[in-house]
Amino acid sequence: MNRIPASFRDPSGYVFRKDEQIYRTVNECYRENYDLLMSELYGVLVGKKYLIPHEEVEPSEFEYAYKIIKSVEIPFITYPYEWSFSQLKDASLLTLKIQLIALKHDMVLKDASAYNVQFYEGKPIFIDTLSFEKYQEWAPWIAYKQFCQHFLAPLVLMSYSDVRLNQLLKTNIDGIPLDLANKLLPLKHKLRPSVFFNISMQSSFQKKYESKDIDFKKKSKISKEQLMSMNCQLQDVISELKFPTKSTEWGEYYTFTNYNDRAFQDKKTIVEDFISRANPKSLWDLGANNGFFTRLASSRNINTLAFDIDPIACEKNYLDIKSNNEKNILPVLFDLTNPSPSIGWGNSERGSILERTKPDMLMALALVHHLAISNNIPLVNIAEYFSTLARHLIIEFVPKADTQVQKLLATREDIFVNYTTEHFEKEFSIYYNILEKRAVKETERTLYLMEGI
Repeated sequence: MNRIPASFRDPSGYVFRKDEQIYRTVNECYRENYDLLMSELYGVLVGKKYLIPHEEVEPSEFEYAYKIIKSVEIPFITYPYEWSFSQLKDASLLTLKIQLIALKHDMVLKDASAYNVQFYEGKPIFIDTLSFEKYQEWAPWIAYKQFCQHFLAPLVLMSYSDVRLNQLLKTNIDGIPLDLANKLLPLKHKLRPSVFFNISMQSSFQKKYESKDIDFKKKSKISKEQLMSMNCQLQDVISELKFPTKSTEWGEYYTFTNYNDRAFQDKKTIVEDFISRANPKSLWDLGANNGFFTRLASSRNINTLAFDIDPIACEKNYLDIKSNNEKNILPVLFDLTNPSPSIGWGNSERGSILERTKPDMLMALALVHHLAISNNIPLVNIAEYFSTLARHLIIEFVPKADTQVQKLLATREDIFVNYTTEHFEKEFSIYYNILEKRAVKETERTLYLMEGI
Protein backbone atom coordinates (compact mmCIF):
# COMPACT_ATOMS: atom_id res chain seq x y z
CA MET A 1 0.00 0.00 0.00
CA ASN A 2 1.24 3.46 -0.92
CA ARG A 3 -0.51 6.50 0.54
CA ILE A 4 -1.07 9.42 -1.83
CA PRO A 5 0.46 12.54 -0.17
CA ALA A 6 -2.26 14.91 -1.39
CA SER A 7 -4.94 13.39 0.86
CA PHE A 8 -3.21 13.48 4.24
CA ARG A 9 -5.08 16.59 5.46
CA ASP A 10 -8.57 15.02 5.38
CA PRO A 11 -9.57 13.25 8.63
CA SER A 12 -12.52 11.65 6.81
CA GLY A 13 -10.27 9.27 4.87
CA TYR A 14 -7.10 9.03 2.81
CA VAL A 15 -6.25 7.92 -0.72
CA PHE A 16 -3.83 5.09 -1.37
CA ARG A 17 -2.57 2.97 -4.24
CA LYS A 18 -2.43 -0.80 -4.10
CA ASP A 19 -1.82 -3.26 -6.95
CA GLU A 20 -1.93 -0.39 -9.45
CA GLN A 21 -5.43 0.62 -8.27
CA ILE A 22 -6.58 3.79 -6.48
CA TYR A 23 -8.53 3.32 -3.23
CA ARG A 24 -9.82 5.53 -0.47
CA THR A 25 -10.64 4.80 3.12
CA VAL A 26 -13.88 6.12 4.56
CA ASN A 27 -13.13 6.56 8.24
CA GLU A 28 -15.67 6.00 11.00
CA CYS A 29 -15.90 9.73 11.68
CA TYR A 30 -17.37 10.19 8.18
CA ARG A 31 -19.93 7.35 8.44
CA GLU A 32 -23.04 9.52 8.80
CA ASN A 33 -22.07 11.89 5.98
CA TYR A 34 -21.07 9.02 3.67
CA ASP A 35 -24.37 7.22 4.21
CA LEU A 36 -26.28 10.42 3.52
CA LEU A 37 -24.25 11.04 0.36
CA MET A 38 -24.86 7.51 -0.92
CA SER A 39 -28.59 7.58 -0.15
CA GLU A 40 -29.38 9.81 -3.12
CA LEU A 41 -26.96 12.63 -3.91
CA TYR A 42 -24.17 10.32 -5.14
CA GLY A 43 -26.43 8.79 -7.79
CA VAL A 44 -27.57 12.19 -9.02
CA LEU A 45 -24.03 13.57 -9.35
CA VAL A 46 -22.60 10.44 -10.97
CA GLY A 47 -25.57 10.35 -13.35
CA LYS A 48 -24.70 13.86 -14.49
CA LYS A 49 -21.00 12.89 -14.72
CA TYR A 50 -20.18 15.55 -12.16
CA LEU A 51 -18.64 13.16 -9.60
CA ILE A 52 -16.14 10.35 -10.14
CA PRO A 53 -17.89 6.98 -9.67
CA HIS A 54 -16.62 4.37 -7.23
CA GLU A 55 -17.37 0.90 -5.96
CA GLU A 56 -17.16 -0.36 -2.41
CA VAL A 57 -14.69 -3.19 -1.74
CA GLU A 58 -13.98 -5.45 1.21
CA PRO A 59 -11.92 -3.64 3.89
CA SER A 60 -9.55 -6.67 4.29
CA GLU A 61 -6.66 -5.38 6.44
CA PHE A 62 -8.44 -2.03 6.95
CA GLU A 63 -10.94 -3.29 9.52
CA TYR A 64 -10.79 0.01 11.35
CA ALA A 65 -12.20 1.85 8.32
CA TYR A 66 -15.95 2.16 7.82
CA LYS A 67 -15.63 1.59 4.05
CA ILE A 68 -12.99 1.15 1.38
CA ILE A 69 -13.92 2.53 -2.02
CA LYS A 70 -12.21 2.07 -5.37
CA SER A 71 -12.68 4.98 -7.75
CA VAL A 72 -12.36 5.19 -11.50
CA GLU A 73 -8.78 6.30 -12.10
CA ILE A 74 -7.98 9.56 -13.86
CA PRO A 75 -5.32 8.83 -16.54
CA PHE A 76 -3.32 11.97 -15.78
CA ILE A 77 -3.58 14.35 -12.83
CA THR A 78 -3.24 18.05 -13.58
CA TYR A 79 -3.31 21.08 -11.31
CA PRO A 80 -4.99 24.50 -11.72
CA TYR A 81 -1.76 26.30 -12.64
CA GLU A 82 -1.51 23.91 -15.59
CA TRP A 83 -4.98 24.72 -16.91
CA SER A 84 -6.14 27.19 -19.51
CA PHE A 85 -8.53 29.98 -18.57
CA SER A 86 -11.62 28.06 -19.69
CA GLN A 87 -10.48 24.89 -17.95
CA LEU A 88 -10.29 26.77 -14.65
CA LYS A 89 -13.59 28.50 -15.41
CA ASP A 90 -15.37 25.20 -16.15
CA ALA A 91 -13.90 23.64 -13.02
CA SER A 92 -15.24 26.53 -10.93
CA LEU A 93 -18.70 26.32 -12.48
CA LEU A 94 -18.77 22.57 -11.87
CA THR A 95 -17.96 23.16 -8.19
CA LEU A 96 -20.83 25.64 -7.89
CA LYS A 97 -23.27 23.33 -9.70
CA ILE A 98 -22.37 20.51 -7.33
CA GLN A 99 -22.82 22.79 -4.30
CA LEU A 100 -26.27 23.82 -5.53
CA ILE A 101 -27.38 20.23 -6.12
CA ALA A 102 -25.95 19.19 -2.74
CA LEU A 103 -27.99 21.87 -0.98
CA LYS A 104 -31.15 20.51 -2.59
CA HIS A 105 -30.29 17.16 -0.99
CA ASP A 106 -29.52 18.65 2.46
CA MET A 107 -25.77 18.42 2.00
CA VAL A 108 -23.01 20.96 1.37
CA LEU A 109 -19.43 21.04 0.13
CA LYS A 110 -17.19 21.42 3.15
CA ASP A 111 -14.33 22.55 0.92
CA ALA A 112 -14.05 24.05 -2.55
CA SER A 113 -10.46 23.38 -3.53
CA ALA A 114 -9.54 23.49 -7.21
CA TYR A 115 -7.53 20.33 -6.56
CA ASN A 116 -10.83 18.49 -6.06
CA VAL A 117 -11.45 18.76 -9.81
CA GLN A 118 -9.72 16.88 -12.60
CA PHE A 119 -10.31 16.52 -16.32
CA TYR A 120 -11.64 13.18 -17.53
CA GLU A 121 -12.74 12.39 -21.07
CA GLY A 122 -12.48 16.04 -22.01
CA LYS A 123 -14.58 17.44 -19.16
CA PRO A 124 -14.07 18.53 -15.54
CA ILE A 125 -15.13 16.03 -12.89
CA PHE A 126 -15.18 16.24 -9.10
CA ILE A 127 -12.92 13.60 -7.50
CA ASP A 128 -13.18 14.24 -3.75
CA THR A 129 -15.98 11.90 -2.68
CA LEU A 130 -15.57 12.85 0.98
CA SER A 131 -16.02 16.60 0.48
CA PHE A 132 -19.73 16.43 1.28
CA GLU A 133 -21.26 16.87 4.70
CA LYS A 134 -24.74 17.24 6.13
CA TYR A 135 -26.21 20.73 5.78
CA GLN A 136 -26.61 22.57 9.06
CA GLU A 137 -29.56 24.94 9.13
CA TRP A 138 -28.61 28.65 9.06
CA ALA A 139 -24.89 27.83 8.71
CA PRO A 140 -22.81 29.88 6.21
CA TRP A 141 -20.91 28.16 3.42
CA ILE A 142 -17.63 27.44 5.16
CA ALA A 143 -15.84 26.91 1.81
CA TYR A 144 -16.74 30.33 0.37
CA LYS A 145 -13.34 31.91 1.10
CA GLN A 146 -11.55 28.88 -0.34
CA PHE A 147 -13.67 29.05 -3.48
CA CYS A 148 -12.79 32.69 -3.97
CA GLN A 149 -9.06 32.03 -3.49
CA HIS A 150 -8.90 28.93 -5.68
CA PHE A 151 -11.27 29.99 -8.43
CA LEU A 152 -12.69 33.49 -8.44
CA ALA A 153 -9.49 35.42 -7.68
CA PRO A 154 -7.32 33.72 -10.34
CA LEU A 155 -10.09 33.92 -12.94
CA VAL A 156 -10.66 37.63 -12.28
CA LEU A 157 -6.91 38.29 -12.46
CA MET A 158 -6.60 36.33 -15.70
CA SER A 159 -9.56 38.10 -17.27
CA TYR A 160 -8.94 41.67 -16.08
CA SER A 161 -5.14 41.86 -15.60
CA ASP A 162 -3.02 39.17 -17.29
CA VAL A 163 -3.87 35.63 -18.31
CA ARG A 164 -0.52 34.42 -16.96
CA LEU A 165 -1.40 35.29 -13.38
CA ASN A 166 -2.84 31.83 -12.75
CA GLN A 167 0.83 30.91 -12.25
CA LEU A 168 0.53 32.52 -8.81
CA LEU A 169 -1.21 29.30 -7.80
CA LYS A 170 2.18 27.55 -7.97
CA THR A 171 3.41 29.56 -4.99
CA ASN A 172 0.06 29.72 -3.21
CA ILE A 173 -1.13 26.16 -2.72
CA ASP A 174 -4.12 27.38 -0.70
CA GLY A 175 -5.22 29.73 -3.45
CA ILE A 176 -4.36 33.33 -4.30
CA PRO A 177 -4.73 35.50 -1.16
CA LEU A 178 -7.57 37.95 -1.68
CA ASP A 179 -5.54 40.94 -0.52
CA LEU A 180 -2.91 40.11 -3.16
CA ALA A 181 -5.56 39.73 -5.85
CA ASN A 182 -7.04 43.05 -4.82
CA LYS A 183 -3.66 44.81 -5.13
CA LEU A 184 -3.01 43.35 -8.58
CA LEU A 185 -6.37 44.32 -10.06
CA PRO A 186 -6.70 47.62 -11.98
CA LEU A 187 -8.79 50.17 -10.10
CA LYS A 188 -11.59 50.23 -12.68
CA HIS A 189 -12.15 46.51 -12.18
CA LYS A 190 -12.02 46.67 -8.39
CA LEU A 191 -15.15 48.81 -8.56
CA ARG A 192 -17.15 46.16 -10.41
CA PRO A 193 -19.82 44.94 -7.93
CA SER A 194 -18.85 41.30 -8.42
CA VAL A 195 -15.19 42.03 -7.66
CA PHE A 196 -15.87 44.57 -4.92
CA PHE A 197 -18.12 42.29 -2.84
CA ASN A 198 -16.32 38.97 -3.37
CA ILE A 199 -12.69 40.10 -3.37
CA SER A 200 -12.11 43.70 -2.28
CA MET A 201 -14.63 43.79 0.56
CA GLN A 202 -13.82 40.26 1.74
CA SER A 203 -10.11 41.12 1.72
CA SER A 204 -10.74 44.20 3.86
CA PHE A 205 -12.92 42.18 6.23
CA GLN A 206 -10.20 39.56 6.72
CA LYS A 207 -7.56 42.20 7.38
CA LYS A 208 -9.80 44.01 9.85
CA TYR A 209 -10.49 40.93 11.96
CA GLU A 210 -7.27 38.95 11.59
CA SER A 211 -5.83 40.32 14.86
CA LYS A 212 -9.08 40.42 16.84
CA ASP A 213 -10.52 37.77 19.10
CA ILE A 214 -13.56 36.21 17.47
CA ASP A 215 -16.24 34.19 19.20
CA PHE A 216 -16.66 31.34 16.73
CA LYS A 217 -19.82 30.21 18.50
CA LYS A 218 -21.51 33.35 17.23
CA LYS A 219 -21.63 32.56 13.53
CA SER A 220 -23.46 34.69 11.03
CA LYS A 221 -26.71 33.08 10.01
CA ILE A 222 -27.79 32.48 6.45
CA SER A 223 -30.73 30.49 5.15
CA LYS A 224 -30.52 27.71 2.59
CA GLU A 225 -32.38 29.90 0.11
CA GLN A 226 -29.80 32.65 0.60
CA LEU A 227 -26.97 30.14 0.04
CA MET A 228 -28.61 29.04 -3.19
CA SER A 229 -29.02 32.64 -4.28
CA MET A 230 -25.35 33.37 -3.52
CA ASN A 231 -24.40 30.29 -5.53
CA CYS A 232 -26.38 31.44 -8.55
CA GLN A 233 -24.87 34.92 -8.31
CA LEU A 234 -21.36 33.44 -8.27
CA GLN A 235 -22.23 31.33 -11.31
CA ASP A 236 -23.36 34.49 -13.12
CA VAL A 237 -20.20 36.35 -12.15
CA ILE A 238 -17.89 33.61 -13.38
CA SER A 239 -19.91 32.93 -16.54
CA GLU A 240 -19.44 36.56 -17.57
CA LEU A 241 -15.64 36.46 -17.27
CA LYS A 242 -13.96 36.36 -20.67
CA PHE A 243 -10.57 35.25 -21.93
CA PRO A 244 -8.53 38.40 -22.73
CA THR A 245 -8.33 38.90 -26.48
CA LYS A 246 -4.61 39.44 -26.85
CA SER A 247 -2.50 37.51 -29.32
CA THR A 248 0.69 35.72 -28.30
CA GLU A 249 3.65 34.36 -30.20
CA TRP A 250 2.17 30.92 -30.78
CA GLY A 251 -1.57 31.56 -30.75
CA GLU A 252 -1.70 31.60 -34.57
CA TYR A 253 1.41 29.49 -35.15
CA TYR A 254 0.10 27.33 -37.98
CA THR A 255 -1.16 30.39 -39.84
CA PHE A 256 2.32 31.86 -40.18
CA THR A 257 4.66 28.88 -40.59
CA ASN A 258 6.65 28.35 -43.76
CA TYR A 259 4.73 25.15 -44.59
CA ASN A 260 2.79 25.13 -47.82
CA ASP A 261 -0.21 22.83 -48.12
CA ARG A 262 1.76 19.99 -49.70
CA ALA A 263 4.49 20.11 -47.05
CA PHE A 264 1.93 20.25 -44.24
CA GLN A 265 0.08 17.24 -45.64
CA ASP A 266 3.33 15.31 -46.04
CA LYS A 267 4.29 16.01 -42.43
CA LYS A 268 0.86 14.82 -41.33
CA THR A 269 1.24 11.58 -43.30
CA ILE A 270 4.69 10.88 -41.86
CA VAL A 271 3.55 11.48 -38.29
CA GLU A 272 0.55 9.21 -38.81
CA ASP A 273 2.82 6.47 -40.17
CA PHE A 274 5.21 6.77 -37.23
CA ILE A 275 2.36 6.61 -34.70
CA SER A 276 0.95 3.51 -36.41
CA ARG A 277 4.33 1.84 -36.36
CA ALA A 278 4.94 2.42 -32.65
CA ASN A 279 1.27 1.88 -31.69
CA PRO A 280 1.51 3.55 -28.25
CA LYS A 281 -1.21 3.45 -25.60
CA SER A 282 -0.33 6.95 -24.41
CA LEU A 283 1.44 9.91 -26.00
CA TRP A 284 2.68 13.32 -24.87
CA ASP A 285 2.97 16.03 -27.49
CA LEU A 286 5.55 18.55 -26.27
CA GLY A 287 4.89 21.92 -27.89
CA ALA A 288 1.49 20.88 -29.20
CA ASN A 289 0.19 24.35 -30.05
CA ASN A 290 -3.52 23.95 -30.90
CA GLY A 291 -3.23 20.15 -30.88
CA PHE A 292 -3.52 19.48 -34.61
CA PHE A 293 -0.81 16.82 -34.64
CA THR A 294 -1.78 15.57 -31.18
CA ARG A 295 -5.14 14.62 -32.64
CA LEU A 296 -3.44 12.25 -35.07
CA ALA A 297 -2.94 10.11 -31.97
CA SER A 298 -6.06 10.95 -29.92
CA SER A 299 -8.31 10.18 -32.91
CA ARG A 300 -6.97 6.60 -32.67
CA ASN A 301 -8.16 6.36 -29.05
CA ILE A 302 -4.63 6.91 -27.79
CA ASN A 303 -4.63 8.77 -24.49
CA THR A 304 -2.81 12.03 -25.28
CA LEU A 305 -1.59 15.13 -23.49
CA ALA A 306 -1.04 18.33 -25.49
CA PHE A 307 1.63 20.35 -23.67
CA ASP A 308 2.25 23.95 -24.62
CA ILE A 309 3.75 27.04 -23.01
CA ASP A 310 1.30 29.42 -24.66
CA PRO A 311 -1.99 30.17 -22.81
CA ILE A 312 -3.83 31.08 -26.03
CA ALA A 313 -2.79 27.84 -27.73
CA CYS A 314 -4.01 25.84 -24.73
CA GLU A 315 -7.22 27.85 -24.58
CA LYS A 316 -8.00 27.25 -28.26
CA ASN A 317 -7.19 23.57 -27.90
CA TYR A 318 -9.53 23.16 -24.93
CA LEU A 319 -12.37 25.02 -26.64
CA ASP A 320 -11.99 22.70 -29.65
CA ILE A 321 -12.12 19.70 -27.33
CA LYS A 322 -15.38 20.99 -25.85
CA SER A 323 -16.85 21.82 -29.23
CA ASN A 324 -16.00 18.42 -30.72
CA ASN A 325 -16.74 16.42 -27.55
CA GLU A 326 -13.28 14.84 -27.67
CA LYS A 327 -12.38 12.38 -24.91
CA ASN A 328 -8.77 11.30 -25.48
CA ILE A 329 -6.89 14.61 -25.46
CA LEU A 330 -6.08 17.00 -22.64
CA PRO A 331 -4.27 20.36 -23.03
CA VAL A 332 -1.69 21.19 -20.37
CA LEU A 333 -0.12 24.62 -19.85
CA PHE A 334 3.52 23.68 -19.54
CA ASP A 335 7.02 25.13 -19.84
CA LEU A 336 9.42 22.30 -20.68
CA THR A 337 12.40 24.37 -19.52
CA ASN A 338 10.71 25.14 -16.19
CA PRO A 339 8.17 22.37 -15.48
CA SER A 340 5.69 22.44 -12.62
CA PRO A 341 7.61 21.56 -9.43
CA SER A 342 6.61 19.53 -6.42
CA ILE A 343 4.94 21.84 -3.88
CA GLY A 344 3.21 21.69 -0.52
CA TRP A 345 3.99 19.89 2.73
CA GLY A 346 7.17 17.85 2.54
CA ASN A 347 7.59 19.09 -1.02
CA SER A 348 5.38 16.20 -2.11
CA GLU A 349 1.76 17.23 -1.55
CA ARG A 350 1.38 18.15 -5.23
CA GLY A 351 3.91 16.29 -7.34
CA SER A 352 6.02 17.60 -10.18
CA ILE A 353 4.26 17.25 -13.49
CA LEU A 354 6.92 14.91 -14.86
CA GLU A 355 6.71 12.57 -11.86
CA ARG A 356 2.99 11.80 -12.01
CA THR A 357 3.11 9.29 -14.84
CA LYS A 358 5.08 8.47 -17.99
CA PRO A 359 3.81 7.94 -21.57
CA ASP A 360 4.68 5.27 -24.11
CA MET A 361 5.66 7.88 -26.68
CA LEU A 362 6.84 11.49 -26.89
CA MET A 363 6.28 13.77 -29.83
CA ALA A 364 8.47 16.86 -30.27
CA LEU A 365 7.61 18.61 -33.53
CA ALA A 366 9.26 21.93 -34.38
CA LEU A 367 10.52 22.13 -30.81
CA VAL A 368 14.22 21.26 -30.72
CA HIS A 369 15.39 24.53 -32.29
CA HIS A 370 13.57 26.50 -29.58
CA LEU A 371 15.23 24.46 -26.84
CA ALA A 372 18.68 24.47 -28.44
CA ILE A 373 18.81 28.07 -29.68
CA SER A 374 16.33 30.09 -27.62
CA ASN A 375 17.23 28.32 -24.36
CA ASN A 376 20.85 27.26 -25.03
CA ILE A 377 20.18 23.62 -24.14
CA PRO A 378 22.74 21.28 -25.76
CA LEU A 379 21.32 18.61 -28.04
CA VAL A 380 22.79 15.83 -25.92
CA ASN A 381 20.94 17.16 -22.85
CA ILE A 382 17.67 17.21 -24.77
CA ALA A 383 18.22 13.64 -25.94
CA GLU A 384 19.08 12.41 -22.46
CA TYR A 385 16.06 14.09 -20.89
CA PHE A 386 13.60 12.85 -23.50
CA SER A 387 14.93 9.31 -23.05
CA THR A 388 13.90 9.39 -19.37
CA LEU A 389 10.30 10.21 -20.25
CA ALA A 390 9.30 7.67 -22.90
CA ARG A 391 10.68 4.77 -24.90
CA HIS A 392 9.46 5.93 -28.31
CA LEU A 393 10.01 9.37 -29.81
CA ILE A 394 8.79 11.22 -32.88
CA ILE A 395 11.00 14.26 -33.31
CA GLU A 396 11.48 16.92 -35.96
CA PHE A 397 14.82 18.56 -36.71
CA VAL A 398 14.65 22.07 -38.17
CA PRO A 399 18.04 23.15 -39.58
CA LYS A 400 19.52 26.65 -39.67
CA ALA A 401 18.47 27.12 -43.29
CA ASP A 402 14.81 27.10 -42.20
CA THR A 403 13.22 30.54 -41.90
CA GLN A 404 11.89 29.81 -38.40
CA VAL A 405 15.43 29.20 -37.14
CA GLN A 406 16.64 32.29 -38.97
CA LYS A 407 14.10 34.32 -37.01
CA LEU A 408 15.53 32.99 -33.76
CA LEU A 409 19.08 33.90 -34.84
CA ALA A 410 18.14 37.34 -36.14
CA THR A 411 18.52 39.01 -32.75
CA ARG A 412 21.48 37.09 -31.35
CA GLU A 413 24.95 35.87 -32.24
CA ASP A 414 25.09 32.44 -33.86
CA ILE A 415 27.22 30.50 -31.37
CA PHE A 416 25.56 27.20 -32.19
CA VAL A 417 28.25 25.55 -34.29
CA ASN A 418 27.01 22.07 -33.34
CA TYR A 419 23.44 22.75 -34.37
CA THR A 420 23.53 20.53 -37.46
CA THR A 421 21.66 17.48 -38.68
CA GLU A 422 24.78 15.35 -38.30
CA HIS A 423 25.42 16.43 -34.72
CA PHE A 424 21.72 16.02 -33.87
CA GLU A 425 21.75 12.42 -35.08
CA LYS A 426 25.04 11.70 -33.29
CA GLU A 427 23.84 13.00 -29.92
CA PHE A 428 20.43 11.35 -30.07
CA SER A 429 22.01 8.04 -31.12
CA ILE A 430 23.60 7.87 -27.66
CA TYR A 431 20.16 7.29 -26.16
CA TYR A 432 18.04 6.12 -29.10
CA ASN A 433 18.06 3.83 -32.08
CA ILE A 434 16.93 5.80 -35.12
CA LEU A 435 14.32 3.50 -36.63
CA GLU A 436 13.47 5.75 -39.55
CA LYS A 437 14.00 9.29 -40.81
CA ARG A 438 12.03 11.01 -43.53
CA ALA A 439 12.44 14.44 -45.09
CA VAL A 440 9.33 16.61 -45.21
CA LYS A 441 8.61 17.51 -48.82
CA GLU A 442 9.44 21.04 -49.99
CA THR A 443 11.12 21.90 -46.66
CA GLU A 444 14.54 21.58 -45.05
CA ARG A 445 13.03 19.61 -42.17
CA THR A 446 13.38 15.95 -41.21
CA LEU A 447 11.18 13.75 -39.06
CA TYR A 448 12.59 10.86 -37.05
CA LEU A 449 11.10 7.83 -35.37
CA MET A 450 13.33 6.68 -32.50
CA GLU A 451 13.30 3.96 -29.87
CA GLY A 452 15.18 4.12 -26.60
CA ILE A 453 18.26 1.95 -26.21
